[in-house]
Amino acid sequence: MLAILRKEFNSFLNSPVAYVVLGVFLVATGLFVWVFPDSSVLDYGFADLQTLFNIAPWIFLFLIPALTMRTFAEEKKAGTMELLLTRPLTDTQLIGGKYLACLLLALLALLPTLLYYYSVYQLGDPVGNIDSAATVGSYLGLVLLAAVFAAIGVFASALTRDQIVAFLAAVVGCFLVYTGFDSLASVFDGAPAYYIGQLGIAAHYRDLSKGLIDSRDLLYFFTLSAVMLLATRLALQSRNW
Repeated sequence: MLAILRKEFNSFLNSPVAYVVLGVFLVATGLFVWVFPDSSVLDYGFADLQTLFNIAPWIFLFLIPALTMRTFAEEKKAGTMELLLTRPLTDTQLIGGKYLACLLLALLALLPTLLYYYSVYQLGDPVGNIDSAATVGSYLGLVLLAAVFAAIGVFASALTRDQIVAFLAAVVGCFLVYTGFDSLASVFDGAPAYYIGQLGIAAHYRDLSKGLIDSRDLLYFFTLSAVMLLATRLALQSRNW
């Protein structure tokens, strides 16, 4: 699995895809956090990074599927999938290596945004006037969100040999899981609305963004990622049916 991880990660770094994704993410978040007047921290007047954590999931919604669309679809289209499957690897190791490579690249995009936290920390009056607990929870939420989106993207790529189809399927899947249940919950009232909303990512992500690190939220993200990876394994094993 580590060999697959290194191969996939190096192939990302040797192609323009990684740099385009990193550049688009950092430019988009930078504009919303520091430049655009309706969302800029400088105009907002409060020392927090809520703008970043509100906009990042929507950017991830498109950028992570762009990373994952080639994982299996490209192998199938190039005819190298059969060669890869003859290697002394289990399906779990193959999926895990490709999945972790995509996830690491997504986390690499988040790393420079720590400068935003340092800047807001220093600009606060007094210095350090920022809710660090909520910031840590929000970053944890973004990491777990990226993990789920990457798992959905890898699953979509395992279903087809066309990268564009894999990209569109992953975007639709991520969108439905992120905000679809919230939209459906708005139709209902009371307990049904609450339980339907809890099926989606947005409700758990909001809780983490408040600095409330609950084991139920963590279990939700881990379970959803595991289910999508198991579905990917099932899709690959269908070749034996």
